[in-house]
Amino acid sequence: MSKKDNDTDTTMQTNTQLPAEPAALGLTGLAVAALVIGSGYMGLTSGIDKVLMIPWVLFFGACAQLIAGLFDFKRNNIFGATVFTIYAMAMFAISLTLFFTIFGGVTFDIAHYGFGLIAILTFTLIATVASLMAHKILLVILIVVDVAVVGLIFHYLAGAPTLIGGLFLIFTSALSFYAVAGILLNTMAGKEILPLGLPIWKP
Repeated sequence: MSKKDNDTDTTMQTNTQLPAEPAALGLTGLAVAALVIGSGYMGLTSGIDKVLMIPWVLFFGACAQLIAGLFDFKRNNIFGATVFTIYAMAMFAISLTLFFTIFGGVTFDIAHYGFGLIAILTFTLIATVASLMAHKILLVILIVVDVAVVGLIFHYLAGAPTLIGGLFLIFTSALSFYAVAGILLNTMAGKEILPLGLPIWKP
């Protein structure tokens, strides 16, 4: 057997040891959490401070994205790994914020939440630039998340209405579900069924 054949066999073995693409799982978690949170901010449900939001944000927004991020680390995908795990931590923080708001029984300043969102916005802006080198759908999702977070920052720090933040979270959910469909269908079919868009920036 030639060296070329050995190299090919080694590459095939390495590829078969990689876990399956976790992006569909992570984006589903984002889509569900964004829909639940966004509906509350838009007044479509009984409010954003209700206890029944916690399991949806905790299990879908936090746990699903954390699992996806950890598997992306194993796949050596720094973009997916970092974005999913950071957003998972944000969802854990949102879940605890809801829990303390409802059950804490202590006086607190909700402006702390606004400053936490500023930190998340800073990371999301960095991720948005990095997404120029990924699928266009990921770029669009992150841009929409940027707008949603800005709207919520103005709400918590300046008393602005929650409509913009809620509306763009709904958009985030819809776009994420489209990306999930594209990843699943394209992967299963072995060809492009739903376009996800080629990278804009190829350094």
